[in-house]
Amino acid sequence: MSVALAGRAPATFEIKSATLPLVALLLKTADLAALAEELQARFGDIPDFFDHDPLVLDLAPLQAEAVVPDFPALLELLRSFRVLPIAVRGGSEAQQAAARAAGLVPAADAVIAAPRAPRAATPAAAPAPAPALPPGLGALVIDRPLRSGQQVYARGRDLVVMSMVNAGAEVIADGSIHVYAPLRGKAIAGARGNDEARILTLCLEPELVSIAGVYRTSDIALPAEVLGKPTQVRLVGGAGGKLVMDPLQTR
Repeated sequence: MSVALAGRAPATFEIKSATLPLVALLLKTADLAALAEELQARFGDIPDFFDHDPLVLDLAPLQAEAVVPDFPALLELLRSFRVLPIAVRGGSEAQQAAARAAGLVPAADAVIAAPRAPRAATPAAAPAPAPALPPGLGALVIDRPLRSGQQVYARGRDLVVMSMVNAGAEVIADGSIHVYAPLRGKAIAGARGNDEARILTLCLEPELVSIAGVYRTSDIALPAEVLGKPTQVRLVGGAGGKLVMDPLQTR
């Protein structure tokens, strides 16, 4: 039998629905050593890629297997990369039970973006692409040259570099990258999946350019019409597209 309470709003609290932006990790192996190696290869050089983002662990790829991951060790590994595992979905009953015992909350209704179709010259995708950049967040401006070994990451915004990016340096942005000088190092735009990001420079001589995971290295010679010249790099065709380099008209 239902009971109706007195119709008085509480003075000390309110209960409202809320949504939380999550990243998702589709776990394809219980081999934590292999997972740690690939996480380090992808994110080890970008320590600020995650900023204690809440994460849902998707066990669907493991559901048909009898193996149960070592969840306490897995959660510790993920936290070392600055993500906060809070929920779990998919998996077998045994896998779900072990995940709950480790403190994860069942989230069967969590909606996870469909994986991108595989394509040539594409590294492993991030656990989940981030949404478009939040409005009103200004670009990060760097007004000094970047030497070999230096790295700059513009989290959640564009990056503007007013001086040279030397070979061995790395510039990374969740949005677009503007280099008003020679670009001779690595430039990674749309680092969290923004395929509308672009790379613009007054002198394109990079070791690597990448937009939303699609990349091209100096192993493949650049066309003469853009090599060493003002150029825009963009991704055509969205998630399954290719990098296109357009000469910029500076006059």
